Amino acid sequence: MISQFEEEPPLGTKSTGDNRDPNVLLAFVSNLKINEGGVQHHDHLINKVTVIGGGDLGMASVMSILAKGKVDRLVFIDVAESSTKGGSMDLEIFNLPKVEVSKDLSASADSSVIVVTANAWSNEQSYVSVVQTNVDMYRGIIPGLVRLSPNTVLLIASQPVDIMAHVAWRQSGLPPSRVIGAGCNLDSERLCHVLDISLNTHKQAWVIGELSDNKVPVLSNILMGAGHQHPEIAPRSKATKPLLDRAFEMLKGRGQRSWSVGLSIADITHSILVDQRKTHSVSTLAQGWGGIGAEVFLSLPCVLGVSGSTRLAGVSLGQEEDARLRESVTSLCALISQLRI
Repeated sequence: MISQFEEEPPLGTKSTGDNRDPNVLLAFVSNLKINEGGVQHHDHLINKVTVIGGGDLGMASVMSILAKGKVDRLVFIDVAESSTKGGSMDLEIFNLPKVEVSKDLSASADSSVIVVTANAWSNEQSYVSVVQTNVDMYRGIIPGLVRLSPNTVLLIASQPVDIMAHVAWRQSGLPPSRVIGAGCNLDSERLCHVLDISLNTHKQAWVIGELSDNKVPVLSNILMGAGHQHPEIAPRSKATKPLLDRAFEMLKGRGQRSWSVGLSIADITHSILVDQRKTHSVSTLAQGWGGIGAEVFLSLPCVLGVSGSTRLAGVSLGQEEDARLRESVTSLCALISQLRI
């Protein structure tokens, strides 16, 4: 578990030099309109996505999802107190096709996917206090969003992502299959790229666990591009451990900046919209997986489709990997116990 935020958070919306009072953000969120009386529900299904949250990550998510070309309508609800800070003003100025900018949560009605990138931020708060501010902010938006889109899949990118995915699940009342966090998807795609291009190893691989120093690289039992076969995590061997360690070492120093995370969010969203049944390492309810008894969210290989997460990969971990997952479970439980969800 990271004990403090990085200078630029790996899953954050904070712009450089922006150190606004989180209480201002909470007050702003509490005043967001929910004009449910004016909601028009569509009888026909459209690929509608809503992105909640301003800043660099919100903008990166909007543009990346548009670039995938599978969304029919994209709503951007900017929770920044100023549209110039949040970026929504630029979207309004240039009037992008398919994009609606709003301050009204009812604009999100009937969304297939709702992406939440909003973060409260202050360098002057303790870590627990910052996370609690995010929890309080979620309490003001998550229940309303789910009322307006009861069949949606919530995709969480607020920090810390494993905690906030857990919070969104608890506050939404949705089944755990329809609440996922962006988690280790970006790390997993990077790991596969390094294995494939740099090391000429064409095995599917994932990074699993908590989005922290305790995350664990693992190999699959199938080759990349093997279609819809059921993925399983292959046990480490004397041959695969050095390979994974070398690939993981090559990824060190590559931060998770807004555009990278935005592209990862678009990748996950695309799999859901087109019911692709592709396996992603996303943050999901891990209780019952690999003997985990606690109610925590961790990144695990999940098959994603229009209903969210439909299947978890099987488990076969070594002692080292299992120990790191258990350590993450302990630290996540400790933080959750300090929060008022």
